[in-house]
Amino acid sequence: MKRLKAALFDLDGVVFDTEPQYTVFWGSQCRLYHPEHPGLEHEIKGSTLTQIFDRWFSGPLADEQAAITERLNAFEAQMQYEYIGGFEQLIADLHAHGVKTAVVTSSNQPKMESVYRAQPGFCSLFDAILTSEDFEYSKPHPDCYLKAAERLDVQPDECIVFEDSFNGLKAGRAAGMKVVGLATTNAADVIAPLSDIQITDYVGTDSRQLMELL
Repeated sequence: MKRLKAALFDLDGVVFDTEPQYTVFWGSQCRLYHPEHPGLEHEIKGSTLTQIFDRWFSGPLADEQAAITERLNAFEAQMQYEYIGGFEQLIADLHAHGVKTAVVTSSNQPKMESVYRAQPGFCSLFDAILTSEDFEYSKPHPDCYLKAAERLDVQPDECIVFEDSFNGLKAGRAAGMKVVGLATTNAADVIAPLSDIQITDYVGTDSRQLMELL
């Protein structure tokens, strides 16, 4: 049996229970710019800002991107960053068993500064924090997770990825890693084909259970 050496976590919907707040923000923007497409805020979940802009705010709406980005930055600065239930306990358990941890997120540095202000102890939970500035390709490309494994000096098949979005789950799979699906954004049965196990939070999840996945 291979040894689990690293646990790699997406941020929104995986470390923090922020997805409902993003639904509020993108709901307001989608109703403003795409009233003809109700529910669009749910379709774009898990997409990067660049992907959202390229798909839905290009062409005639390209000039609005700067204003949307400014609103998003202001929104993220006042968001609540509450940990998913049981997360801090799982991190402590992983570290106690010699497992390295990293955040692998499509969020940018301005967003992370808001996180650091809201949660001063955040950085101490992880051995590495990789953001959009560290990647050449966005999820579902495996680039981000492969770079995280390299940063932590471990092999891909010694890692477990924690993800909630379809693009993130696909990225973990494409990186050759075991994947735990968080049913915080999509239902467990919907993400099941792209993940090895599905959980709603981290309560009851420990390093022993995760090591068995390998």
